[in-house]
Amino acid sequence: MILIKTKQEIDRIRESCLIVAETLQLLKKYAKPGVKTIELDRIASDYILSNNARAAFKGYSQAGSFDFPGSICSSIDDEVVHGIPDGRVLKEGEILSLDVGVEKNGYFGDAALTVAIGEISNEKKELLRVTEESLYIGIEQAVAKNRVGDISNSVQSYVEKNGFSVVRDLCGHGVGKYLHEDPQVPNFGRKGSGAVLKNGMTLAIEPMVNAGSYKVKIAEDGWTVYTSDGSPSAHFEHTIAIIDGKPEILTRV
Repeated sequence: MILIKTKQEIDRIRESCLIVAETLQLLKKYAKPGVKTIELDRIASDYILSNNARAAFKGYSQAGSFDFPGSICSSIDDEVVHGIPDGRVLKEGEILSLDVGVEKNGYFGDAALTVAIGEISNEKKELLRVTEESLYIGIEQAVAKNRVGDISNSVQSYVEKNGFSVVRDLCGHGVGKYLHEDPQVPNFGRKGSGAVLKNGMTLAIEPMVNAGSYKVKIAEDGWTVYTSDGSPSAHFEHTIAIIDGKPEILTRV
């Protein structure tokens, strides 16, 4: 069931989303060669707690695996999403996806970005550019009376036109009262398909784009998702609300 939010509810979601956005910008400053991903996790956790909120991912349950131990997801190079922060040291030339979820006063926000660690290859620069641009192209389609498939198709078309592939086993989602709500928002599909978009819908739109095949595999930890061919992957995400017929990005500083 798709939950339509009131203005008051969207304001609550907006509050959580601002903390998400601020946390991501803080992490971006610290994500450098020589830094451990667990250090980034602690920075995020401290900042979220200082805002009287909680990290939505920490302790999150998923069938077939242990509760997620991190406050953030940190995914490096061929890790698509759901990487677990640990003692791994970031190296020059890697790319790092940082995914942050926050809950405050019963409402959630969710966003992600991918950053370069030092100087990266031209292929990775292009992967980051195309993935981020595909996010905004998808958001442009999130207008009332369009359908979810219009978002999906616009992302897929742009990504594939630029020689990359969209992950098909994972997707965006509704967000607000719960971290994951209906509808699912795939990054591939047909125009005019899926649920009709309406005022008051709040969505997490999140292209996950691989330099090689769209196929992925899950690590033995039950969480970390890798590209099947070892190619690098990028991930960008915003929470948006449809207000007065148009998308408003809530996870923006």
